[in-house]
Amino acid sequence: MSGVALGVRSPVVTTAVYDTYWRFAAERQRSFFRHLRGNRPFTHDPVLAAHRFTNAYRASDRVSQYLIQRVIYRGDQAPAEVFFRTILFRIFNKVETWELLAARFKEVRWSTFKFEAFDEALTAAMEQGQRIYSAAYIMPSKSGELNSPRKHRNHLRLIQQMMRNDLPLRLADAPTAARAFTLLRECPMIGDFLGYQFLTDLNYGPLLDFSEMDFVIPGPGAAGGLRKCFAETGGLSDADLIRLVTESQEVEFVRRGLEFDGLWGRPLQLIDCQNLFCEVDKYARVAHPEFTPENGRTRIKQNYRPSKEPLRVWYPPKWGVNERIPHELRATM
Repeated sequence: MSGVALGVRSPVVTTAVYDTYWRFAAERQRSFFRHLRGNRPFTHDPVLAAHRFTNAYRASDRVSQYLIQRVIYRGDQAPAEVFFRTILFRIFNKVETWELLAARFKEVRWSTFKFEAFDEALTAAMEQGQRIYSAAYIMPSKSGELNSPRKHRNHLRLIQQMMRNDLPLRLADAPTAARAFTLLRECPMIGDFLGYQFLTDLNYGPLLDFSEMDFVIPGPGAAGGLRKCFAETGGLSDADLIRLVTESQEVEFVRRGLEFDGLWGRPLQLIDCQNLFCEVDKYARVAHPEFTPENGRTRIKQNYRPSKEPLRVWYPPKWGVNERIPHELRATM
């Protein structure tokens, strides 16, 4: 272990996993660029090669890219419609479910939404053996008056409730990211983790315009990674540690002699470093089994399966990133 001051009075004490955190971030981003360019192998790291991990930048993940390119920035850009599409997509978090609804209704719009029709489409898909939810998020299924035995019905009712309570316009008027998070958190079935994820998704689009450095809510996976990276926290909260790490990234990469190719000039943001703590928690199960807590997880569940679809990227225009992406790597919008 080594004490690392990182600009705080009571120095935090890091473990070997903290060093791995930076090496993982650099290699994961390097493999992302190799994947974009079609250069195989994507990585020589045996753990990364064998298992599925999210990208260093959350917005670079395939599902997030689909959301940005095909859901948020396609269709009516009115606040209510952008909110409706974004939340509907992310609640199920599955491209196939979105495409099922898009094929059935031609254009997915709040102005033409009918609960019964959407319920019928999703119920029919389930009866044919189709999974309509991704396993990436655990979506709560009941709350108060939303207590149908069919999970998707509760979620459709939740969206209806959000829309009827003018949540899109209330979010657009929120003065801070923290206030917007609170508004989402007040909705049934939306806890801290989902509230922060939904806030991040909505902030990709034109509805919100907060910096991704404004606010962070550590998820349970990130908390596990933080426990493995820090033997002593110097009295800092998990959110404070994530901010400290994010603000120290340039120094930490240089200290280890690591080249980190950012996102065409965009450094890691709070949401990205939060996600990286979640991923290094998984990575350490194999790379650092000695840091697995008693009765903790010792395996990485998801194996890596290469996609047949080529990846081309495009990011929220307000980031100023798209103009720097080489033409052959950029999605056509």
